[in-house]
This record gives sequence, C-alpha cells and structure tokens, in this order.
Amino acid sequence: MSDDEHFDFLFKIVLIGDCGVGKTCVVHRFKSGMYVERHGNTIGVDFAMKTLTVEGKKVKSYYRSANGVIIVYDITKRSSFLSLPRWVEEVRRYTGSNVPLLLVGNKCDCESLREVTQEEAQALTDQYPEFMATIETSAKENTNIESVFVMLATELKNTHDPVGHLTDEDLRRISLNTSKVGPKAACCTKL
Repeated sequence: MSDDEHFDFLFKIVLIGDCGVGKTCVVHRFKSGMYVERHGNTIGVDFAMKTLTVEGKKVKSYYRSANGVIIVYDITKRSSFLSLPRWVEEVRRYTGSNVPLLLVGNKCDCESLREVTQEEAQALTDQYPEFMATIETSAKENTNIESVFVMLATELKNTHDPVGHLTDEDLRRISLNTSKVGPKAACCTKL
C-alpha cells in the first residue's frame, strides 16, 4: 500500500459557485500545482484526491459529495457575489446543517478590476453561521490555494477527532500529497 492510499480520515469537499469564477482552476492548481488558463466554461470536472497530513494523521479530501463546501465567487464579478445566498441555500437544502462552509473570493490578482471588497465578503460570512471564514485566492498566482484546503481539512479533522486540536506547531507540520482519482464526470451544482 502506497503512502497515499493510507489515511486516517476521508473528507469529501465540494467547490461550488457560478460559472466562470475559477473553480476548475483552483482545483487544478491545488491538485497539480499548475495553472491552466481556461477559456469558456467546463462541462466536467476532474475528480481529484489529495492526502493532507494534519497532526500526524492522514486526511484525504475528495471532491464529489460534501463534508465541507468551498463556495467560490469572482472578486471582479459582482453578480457572482450576489448569487452567494442562493448557493448557501442549496448547501443547506442538500447537505444538512453541520457542514462547514468556506467563502473564497478568487482572482485577487486582478485588483484593478475588483467589484467586491473584502469587507463585503466578511459582512456576508457574518450573516451565515455555517461560514467558518472568508479568504481571497488567485489560482493564477497560487495565492492562498493550499491554505484554503488546509483550513477546511483542519476544521473537519478537529470536528471528527476532537481530542487533538491543532496548535501553531501542528499547523507548521501539515504536509500535502497528491494522487489522481477517476475520469471526468458531469458537473453538478446540486449536492
């Protein structure tokens, strides 16, 4: 059994949001470390698996159903931000009340085109108790991509293994491994 096949926790994390916000680019950057410029919308997503080592325990994240949800909007498209309440309602409807949400404002490398402020994003997360945090990313420049997944995996690990909460030293020891899983499948917005 390879090191990537053994894990202590299996968490299913889903990325949702309007078309064109960069969900596929975020996933691709996370799983491969590479950025692929996308033109047009994707009709399928790669299922990817990453193994995270958190507090010495292997945690595997898998994008297909949801233990945790990352809701992505584009900081340069106000319309993608305005549809966030609809996405939160979808999560509530299809996943239950105990699923942590992380709000991600993507494309922070396009500051001159910004239409949504960080303060607006924070105000929105304050309205919904499911949100654990908001963070801005850039898949293009690899800004905070790994942090998004480590943050959510840490929250899930602490929820499922309450004995060992993470210290600052533990956070410095988190490591990521990657492996591919399965073919493409149709993109689905309903969980």
